[in-house]
Amino acid sequence: MAAGTSPSNSTTKAAATSGTTPADVEKQLEVLRQDVTELTKQVADLLSQAKDEAMTQVKSQVRSARSQVNSAISDAQASGREAVDAFRDVADTFGDAVEDSLKRRPYATLAMVAGIGFLFGAAWRR
Repeated sequence: MAAGTSPSNSTTKAAATSGTTPADVEKQLEVLRQDVTELTKQVADLLSQAKDEAMTQVKSQVRSARSQVNSAISDAQASGREAVDAFRDVADTFGDAVEDSLKRRPYATLAMVAGIGFLFGAAWRR
């Protein structure tokens, strides 16, 4: 810009040489502002939709994972109950066998229990 000229003077000179008036330039700038505003709104809407879709997918995956965890916990509880029931059956059977053995051969049963106790004691020390 030359000294002493203002931006509006240079715009006026450029407009005069190109055949457009400052009013035309102002109208075009206003249209451009409106277009940018509309574009900004559209981008914001697209981002909002993408965010909503992503949140829906995340929620769906969380629900799926939660149901899988609940299923695994349920299966583990069922397996635990089965193991406890099996252990009780074995303990009852073993108890019945010991009781029957005590009634039939009390001294042999006591000697066997003492031997088993000795083996557990020896293993425990190691």
